[in-house]
Amino acid sequence: MNIVWGVTLVILGALAWGGQTMSWLAPKPAARLGLTEEESAVEPVFWADVRGEAAWDSLTLWPLVVAGCLLIVDSPSWSSWGAVGGGVYLYFAGRGVLTRAALLRRGFRVGNPANVTSAFVALSVWGLTGAVTIVASLVHLN
Repeated sequence: MNIVWGVTLVILGALAWGGQTMSWLAPKPAARLGLTEEESAVEPVFWADVRGEAAWDSLTLWPLVVAGCLLIVDSPSWSSWGAVGGGVYLYFAGRGVLTRAALLRRGFRVGNPANVTSAFVALSVWGLTGAVTIVASLVHLN
């Protein structure tokens, strides 16, 4: 089971980290791939916010990938990385979902409806992954 969860963490972590890094460094190609919205499809303030978020996420989302790699090779240190990485992903997901929901409730454009739905689903998966990883890490540490 450790290998399966480790691979899951590597794949989901690499998707989030890689997607945010591409969104930060190359927003136009990232938008063509559906990783972010076109600037014209969203409010200017939201565009600026997600640019800053992508830059920060590029610097902070990698620990879950490390935790997954360490879990695959059965290193006991995976749990420390998992607790930190899980916390980062829980924050990342919660902020993304709640910010978009609040902006939508107030009538702001945060992207086309299909992309917004995809963002909610992906962020929820990452948040759940972070929460499960935190619990598994704490169980392993005890």
